[in-house]
Amino acid sequence: MSDNTPADLVATAFEANRDRMHAVAYRMLGSHADADDVVQEAWLRLSRQDPAAIQNLAAWLTTVVGRISLDVLRTRQARPEASFDGLPDLVVTADDHDPEGDAALADSVGLALLVVLESLGPNERLAFVLHDLFGVPFDEIAQILGKSTDAAKMMASRARKKVRTNERPPAAGRHQREVVQAFLAAARRGDFEELLRVLDPEVKLTIDGPDGEIVVLGATKVAGGARIGGGAATLARTVLVNGLPGLVAWRPDGTPLSLLAFTVVGDRIAGILAVTDPVRLARLDLPDRSS
Repeated sequence: MSDNTPADLVATAFEANRDRMHAVAYRMLGSHADADDVVQEAWLRLSRQDPAAIQNLAAWLTTVVGRISLDVLRTRQARPEASFDGLPDLVVTADDHDPEGDAALADSVGLALLVVLESLGPNERLAFVLHDLFGVPFDEIAQILGKSTDAAKMMASRARKKVRTNERPPAAGRHQREVVQAFLAAARRGDFEELLRVLDPEVKLTIDGPDGEIVVLGATKVAGGARIGGGAATLARTVLVNGLPGLVAWRPDGTPLSLLAFTVVGDRIAGILAVTDPVRLARLDLPDRSS
């Protein structure tokens, strides 16, 4: 006979669904910290329920996470000051040149997809994420939204069109890596003309530094800054940042100096995220310098 109490069984079932709940909340909110808060709130709500009244715990938890996430999104929309800083959490992994693995990572936590999702309204985002990414039936999504099933389908359809219009760049394949390597080589040489060749004319550089976020627009300005960069790091290695090609550099004392993530569209770099804030760098789980 099992010694597990009903409460133990519920806790075990909850833990079995934790990864899925976190994944849903993360794609809704773009922040691992916010996703953790949503999962914790889902546990509190579950603890106040009679487990016997829940027929399908996994579906119930997904619904609850969806509702909590929707509330957070609506709060952000109503109160911009309550929004997170606009930069999705970063997952940095060693670049092992595994195309299939790269594609899977980009599809699941892609930086580009999170940015595109930020352009969707809360209802559209919920309908798209739950149905297209997690296969939740539209009738369940409709209940979360307080809408009809047809309305939920329409929201997902509108979201799908917006996502397609924004065309996510592919995962970090060989061509994308080659473009990034050409940029890095030109930056080291101070080759301004080559930098202009590999940068999209409307490239956007976002710098997350100690004093906040700075945005630089245009190939000329970005190339000018790239020419004078570098010199402080003793070791750098290529990485994947949310599935996109990137580079991490360390200071001589072993502390992280910077993290770069590149968005490549066609033959040019359309976006660069540069993280130089020591606090944020310290929070990241970076690959080992020597591996």
